[in-house]
Amino acid sequence: MKFEAYTTQLEHWPDDGKYIMAQFDDDTVVVYQAYSDAIADFAVEHQYFGGAFSYSRMSWIKPNFLWMMFRSGWAQKPGQERVLAIRIKRSFFDEILTHAIPSSFATSEFPTQEAWKQAIETSDVRLQWDPDHDPVGNCLARRALQLGLRGEMLARYGKEEILEIIDVTPFVLQQYPHVDEHEQLLTPAESIYRSYI
Repeated sequence: MKFEAYTTQLEHWPDDGKYIMAQFDDDTVVVYQAYSDAIADFAVEHQYFGGAFSYSRMSWIKPNFLWMMFRSGWAQKPGQERVLAIRIKRSFFDEILTHAIPSSFATSEFPTQEAWKQAIETSDVRLQWDPDHDPVGNCLARRALQLGLRGEMLARYGKEEILEIIDVTPFVLQQYPHVDEHEQLLTPAESIYRSYI
């Protein structure tokens, strides 16, 4: 993974609007999840999700590191003490986006609420926009994306499409003391993957 000073990246990030911010290259995209030790240990050792991981419920992936830090409290929240960076095939990530249905009718492009409800019920991918956050956890005008996977999409994600699972918890804990000192803070290098302005 590539890391860069937070303040340097901040100069190039948009202030508002809907953006997928991620670390990616021509073939791969990095997404984040946070789990308990049991799930994380299995995933890192076997390089796929199994063991205590549940395939019967929706699982959310986040391409934005700082959104994951807000959600997990920098790996301080119970059950989210381990932060994993999961490198997946870019072609699969694009497929996920193609099948994603917005989590609310207001943010969808469906002509009726009934049509949106039917799409939500039948789709294996949920798309949700949330306020992005700075390292301390303050809300920003910029929106961050998270994607909920279930059914066949979750099975493919967890067992087939992963190229690498990296335990970045040591990095997270190393950077956590610097959340108030932005000049010293490093974060994964991220840029705009796609905009939804």
